[in-house]
Amino acid sequence: MAKVELKLPTDFEERLSRLADKTDEIIPKVLEAAGEVVLAKVKSNLSSVVGRGTKEESRSTGELERSLGLSPAKQKRDGSGWDIKVGFKEPRSDGGSNAKIANIIEYGRHGQTPKPFLKPAKSASKNTAVEAMKAKFESEVDGV
Repeated sequence: MAKVELKLPTDFEERLSRLADKTDEIIPKVLEAAGEVVLAKVKSNLSSVVGRGTKEESRSTGELERSLGLSPAKQKRDGSGWDIKVGFKEPRSDGGSNAKIANIIEYGRHGQTPKPFLKPAKSASKNTAVEAMKAKFESEVDGV
């Protein structure tokens, strides 16, 4: 499945732990702020590559772009931290897989050149996502 996973930096987790009972309220908000930054970049990259540079006319329906979304922030099963994911809702209206189509676009296949959109989005949005987390964290801490 095509996805981008965002992890809360360790220094943030340490600061958050000092906030005791508010931690479980603040962490999801901080991760969602970062997730929105990455989601916007993935959507932008995806829309710029879908249907471009093809030998035949594009058959894009826009369903892949519409299925892109952000999961709720959740604590990991092993309790080691929190994460939030940018990914595709499944299944497609025709019963197919959005993750499969995203994978083909990202990595290509025989006769179809790769058009990376996920990996470049992750790299390009990293600093902005961290800044969004810092800003959201500070605003939440100020409210405590």
